[in-house]
Amino acid sequence: MVDVRTAVVIDEDAATRRLVAEVLGHSGLTVHGASRGAAGAELVTRHDPFVTTLELDLPDIDGLEVIRRIRQSSWTHVIVITGRAAEVDVLQALDAGADEVLGKPLQPRLLRARVDAIRRRAEYAPRLGAGGPGVSNEVLRHRGLELFPASRLVRVDGVPVDLSRSQFDILLHLLRAGARVVSKAELSRVLQEGRTLGPAAPHGGHAVEVHVANLRRRLGDSARRPRWIETVRAVGYRLARASERGGAAPQGRTHTIPLSVADVSPARASTGSPPPLSETRWRSV
Repeated sequence: MVDVRTAVVIDEDAATRRLVAEVLGHSGLTVHGASRGAAGAELVTRHDPFVTTLELDLPDIDGLEVIRRIRQSSWTHVIVITGRAAEVDVLQALDAGADEVLGKPLQPRLLRARVDAIRRRAEYAPRLGAGGPGVSNEVLRHRGLELFPASRLVRVDGVPVDLSRSQFDILLHLLRAGARVVSKAELSRVLQEGRTLGPAAPHGGHAVEVHVANLRRRLGDSARRPRWIETVRAVGYRLARASERGGAAPQGRTHTIPLSVADVSPARASTGSPPPLSETRWRSV
């Protein structure tokens, strides 16, 4: 389970490690540092930290490979802090599993703001999922997929699926759009509002394509024969048409995504409840 009290910093430059450690320390995190990629990946496996920062240029292995190794065992929030700010580097980092990319020279106040925002959302999400007065139990359903916005949980055919923050935000936006086509520019704004794309990622449309491709892989969806996400060439994405509606809904406000947006209507069900947070490893949001 992710330890919300710890962070790992991976960077060959000692001055950068100290600066990042100082920023993360002010956010209340205990920081473990490494100057090499292999050692950093081992630290992540050992501590399963809340946040991991790393440089792409490392002396032993490339930072992209480090991200891939990290993703084999952890859903830590990966923030790449790098001097490699070209579009291709940003897209490759996102594709490897990074959550966001910041360029060098590092802006400490920006990093602090990002980490604090992530922590606030991490602390608030479990309270939302717990239910209670004024807490929404809304569920979005489409062809065997269930999304619980308040607790940020996703299930496919009843099986929990781990999504990154950006993947979840894209899926939520598509489900709420119903049959409407959502442009890449619109999804890029969604990610920008959620601070998934940093200043080093100026071409958000291309990053959206990477995130959608990763989302499809997570869901087990196909771009050629989509069950959930259909590509509208040169425009964006929309939900694939539903051939049938789901069964009994969990307790709370439920939307079965229809063929037309006008058909969306909330309904109450008498049985069932949203899954507990323990059903899936919760990723920082």
